[in-house]
Amino acid sequence: MRFLLPLPLLSLISATLGSPASGGQGDTAIDVRHVMNARAFPNNPSGSYAPAIVDCPQERPTVRGAGSLSQSEQDWLRNRRNKTIDPLVEFLRNSNLSDFDAAGYVTSNSQNFSIVPNVGIAVSGGGYRALMNGAGFVAAADSRVPGSLDSGGIGGLLQSSTYLAGLSGGGWLVGSIFANNFSSVVELRDGYQGSALWQFSNSIFEGPRSRGISIVNTVEYWDDIANQVDDKRDAGYDVSITDYWGRALSVQLINAADGGPTYTFSSIADTPNFQSADTPMPILVADERRPGTEVISLNSTVFEFNPWEFGSYDPTVYGFVPTEYVGSNFSGGSIIDNGHCVRGFDSYSFVMGTSSSLFNAFLLQNLSSPDVPSIVSDALRSILTRLGNDNDDIAAWNPNPFYGYNNDTNDSFEDEQLTLVDGGLDLQNIPLHPLIQPSRAVDVIFAVDSSADTTTYFPNGTALRATYDRSRESIANGTAFPAVPDAETFINLGLNQRPTFFGCNTSEFANASHIPPLVVYIANAPYTTQSNVSTFDPSYPDEQRNSIIKNGYNVATMGNGTVDANWRTCVACAVLSRSLERTGTEVSPTCQQCFTQYCWNGTTDSTPVTSYEPTPILQLDIQSLGVSMRGGAAEGLVYGVAGLVALALAF
Repeated sequence: MRFLLPLPLLSLISATLGSPASGGQGDTAIDVRHVMNARAFPNNPSGSYAPAIVDCPQERPTVRGAGSLSQSEQDWLRNRRNKTIDPLVEFLRNSNLSDFDAAGYVTSNSQNFSIVPNVGIAVSGGGYRALMNGAGFVAAADSRVPGSLDSGGIGGLLQSSTYLAGLSGGGWLVGSIFANNFSSVVELRDGYQGSALWQFSNSIFEGPRSRGISIVNTVEYWDDIANQVDDKRDAGYDVSITDYWGRALSVQLINAADGGPTYTFSSIADTPNFQSADTPMPILVADERRPGTEVISLNSTVFEFNPWEFGSYDPTVYGFVPTEYVGSNFSGGSIIDNGHCVRGFDSYSFVMGTSSSLFNAFLLQNLSSPDVPSIVSDALRSILTRLGNDNDDIAAWNPNPFYGYNNDTNDSFEDEQLTLVDGGLDLQNIPLHPLIQPSRAVDVIFAVDSSADTTTYFPNGTALRATYDRSRESIANGTAFPAVPDAETFINLGLNQRPTFFGCNTSEFANASHIPPLVVYIANAPYTTQSNVSTFDPSYPDEQRNSIIKNGYNVATMGNGTVDANWRTCVACAVLSRSLERTGTEVSPTCQQCFTQYCWNGTTDSTPVTSYEPTPILQLDIQSLGVSMRGGAAEGLVYGVAGLVALALAF
């Protein structure tokens, strides 16, 4: 169904998200430019991008088994879960559940966190498309964004959440939010005067607009990146193409000089707002490429990065090391007695680059571009010669922190290098893996999918299906996941054009060791703009960036309630679902109606789909009318990506 609204009315829907960075937002635009003072820390002891040898702490770092959450996470959770009570109560109170006192239910159980709903948000990969569409959802869920608390909004859901996970392009979003003091999407979009933050109109190959647009300034930009990576190489560490990609990426994502080469991912744990549990916990995801292999299968080990630890819950590795000391020389789970510790290996840019290493190939495809100076292209070709063409998408984590650990199950136990790749290359393009771990006890996951599964770059549930398929293999280690239908059913039944709940009927988990979270699937769809831009488009004019963010906001809110005025109510029902079942509380008629409307009931329609070109759900913005259905910036700035089409279909 298509809703045609007059343009003046549409201009009011999520106007804050659609306004250009140059203005049109009044005092709000002025105020937010001066908010981001504190952020993740430039705490690399070397003062550069290179890791540094340091004295080990009195309690020397070790690999811990993955049978439970880390003590740091457990301690933080006690505070965070308590901090989610007030925003959750407020969210539920304003959700029009007239036949059930949801706010009173949570308040009366506020001291029992086995009852209080535990919320997670997962943002998929898909390059800048995923960043912008995911940003729209996060903005809609953020009570700080003007308009998000209106009757059609879902503001407060972010403040009610415990976890915020991302991978690849979604990892850029999550990483940028936490690198900049948990800034709102509006703040990140508007940035600072002279800052390169979220300025996507200049491609990553040209460098930031703040340097001025000229060949000389572009060469200086790449020269700085080359020097930063050289610092790491000169310190005795292997480098990969991911180092260059991550450094270039961070110039757009971290509001610091040169993209913050000294910023570390573990420094998030030291920021005041995270220490006091005023924000959710960020998690980024990457996959392991097994030694001697090129294909990333569903049996590949999934690794996560969080502020305290790096490791995997999979039975292959089943261990974690402190993120801060991940570059230390671990052997058999500990650092040798006379060995030193290393800090700074967890460079913020290297972590984000690792989770999105698919784009290494994107960088290599453009070595002949006049925007990439010879000093950089020569260095990248040298690395490619050493690694081989089959290893252009890897991130080299050397030394391997799991060397000699779990030798019976760990395929890399004899390798000095742990080889990691883009977290979506196993087709699990939504970072669900960390959030379905039983030890985290998440009740509901809002799964934001910006994958390009179809030829027109829209999702068709492939990422969900991959996680479901994996849950039935031994690699899942008993982790359960709801059943998911085939791609044809997603399209034929419109499951990718409206929010869809998976796992509503918990009887399907009768033989599982636990009941997994309810999954609220939110797929990228055209509401007010053609948001299906290519994964590999390198630049976006401000107007198109803002329009895609606004479209993501409309996807999250169903057009601020225009498509379904009860959507916020149904979001509240999804949040409560698992808790109500645990306590044996009767589901209200309103929630029953929501579940009837949004739960996948097992119906399938596998009729072959020859093409998928969805009709816009609301009237398109004026600036969207000239944008191709198959994506691409309005100015047609698309770099050659021959050989990447097959990979693009998975993203």
